[in-house]
Amino acid sequence: MLRDYLSVISGSAGRLVFSLAYFVILANALSISEFGLFATASAAGVVLSRILAFGFIAPLYRIATVKPHLIGAYTAGFLSMSAVSLPLLALASSAVYFLFFNADMPPAAFAMVVGAEALLWRPTEAVIIVNNGLKRFGRGAFLTIFGTAIRALAAAIFVLSATRDLWSWTLFYAAANALSLAVGILFFYPRQKLRLKPVLYWRRLADSIYVACAEVVFYLQSELDKLLVLALAGPYLAGIYAIIMRLVDLTAIPIRTFSVLLVQKMMRAPDILARLSLRFGIEAGVFIVSTLAMLALALLLHFLPEILGSNVAEAAPLVLLALLVPGFRNLMEYQAELLFARGQTLLRAVNLVLLAGVKAALLALILRDAPSADEIVRALNWVFAALYLASLLLTYYALRRPANRV
Repeated sequence: MLRDYLSVISGSAGRLVFSLAYFVILANALSISEFGLFATASAAGVVLSRILAFGFIAPLYRIATVKPHLIGAYTAGFLSMSAVSLPLLALASSAVYFLFFNADMPPAAFAMVVGAEALLWRPTEAVIIVNNGLKRFGRGAFLTIFGTAIRALAAAIFVLSATRDLWSWTLFYAAANALSLAVGILFFYPRQKLRLKPVLYWRRLADSIYVACAEVVFYLQSELDKLLVLALAGPYLAGIYAIIMRLVDLTAIPIRTFSVLLVQKMMRAPDILARLSLRFGIEAGVFIVSTLAMLALALLLHFLPEILGSNVAEAAPLVLLALLVPGFRNLMEYQAELLFARGQTLLRAVNLVLLAGVKAALLALILRDAPSADEIVRALNWVFAALYLASLLLTYYALRRPANRV
């Protein structure tokens, strides 16, 4: 278990280094407003990418974990479901654009970002997930590092280019994601014959759709704050907010690595967390690690505000105000993964819908009543604390039910 964790965390550590480089380069290459638009469009693309294949990536992962000889059949299912899902993906993307981006971002730039996330990076994630399911953690780790490194390299080349606007960057971004997908398919995906087996897919379709709905809602409630800040406060404040939340995201990398291994363990032994002392011991560890990571970032930016560039320096004084946000946010993500591991995908989706509604209401309230950036960031601690308590009650009530061995 420790060897597997070190193998996966090596990918996460490499990703952390290159993610930080990518973030620093890009945040200072674009204006704060353009960075806010790109970060928010990318967040929307992550949400929309969960529509691809109607969540069939979840059965593909389960098969890679427990019945790897069927990977070829389920890969064919993933590809066919992806093709069928494209009209819905296009319709949902259009609705999101006209709701949030119509006034500030050209449609072609938005379409390029969403395409890069949904059609290029999401399949790359499928390659990584299948390798993790096969316990080929080193391969998954390498591809994770490679994808992030290529984006960092694309950002560095973009800085040197003659035209540095938002549209030009979206072309670089799409090219970087396309290269990651090509490398993943050519060198890291298991070589099995693709065989369409519709009878297998129908049995998994309900679970797959539950997962897709849960994933869309999960990332919607995770990224909704960026969309609301853009809609209610404009691109500049959205850029400042995106910088803060990007730093928060960096604290989640070691937690997600731990969740990968725990989910696989729970797929084979759903009652592994039956003891309350173990459950809350893990949660305390997640909160402490996340908070210490955020504190380290805040102290670094306090004493060296320009270390991550002039644009990030504008947001540096706000980082310490969001000290508790990573702990609560990472715990909510961890709790959602527990329900996925036990096959309770419908309950997971319902819980996430409820949390998304609560988050939208609380965020709209603070954005209306707290006009300054520091007031907004300070209020986020209480918003995420309330969301965590709601998630805690919903998740552990659901865990009292029998697991579904899918």
